[in-house]
Amino acid sequence: MSATPAGGVPCRVVVCRDCCCGSGKVTGVDHAAQTERLREAAPVRVSDCLDVCDQANVIVVQPSAVGRAAGARPVWLGLVNDPAATEDVVSWVREGGPGVAPLPDILGLYVFSPRGRPRTDVS
Repeated sequence: MSATPAGGVPCRVVVCRDCCCGSGKVTGVDHAAQTERLREAAPVRVSDCLDVCDQANVIVVQPSAVGRAAGARPVWLGLVNDPAATEDVVSWVREGGPGVAPLPDILGLYVFSPRGRPRTDVS
């Protein structure tokens, strides 16, 4: 598990696992292994449908207390459908995630804004 940043709550991860994400509709992904790999880096909450099925598999990285204090907001990542992308998420989370560690360029390709929410700067 990742180290807790000084001053509190670590970065957290939410994985969508409902009608599209985490189902056979997204082929070639071992959803259980992906969830467990993320759990090795941070606390993970499994969510029902996050209503962005066109982005399946969706992972939301929530900032730590330190990241929030720096002004960071949750970062929504879509189409995280291969082990390399999962490893990129794991590495970023271990480095501190939003507001603590810069978003790796490769993860910028996965960032999206859910309907009704403006995209925020995730640098």
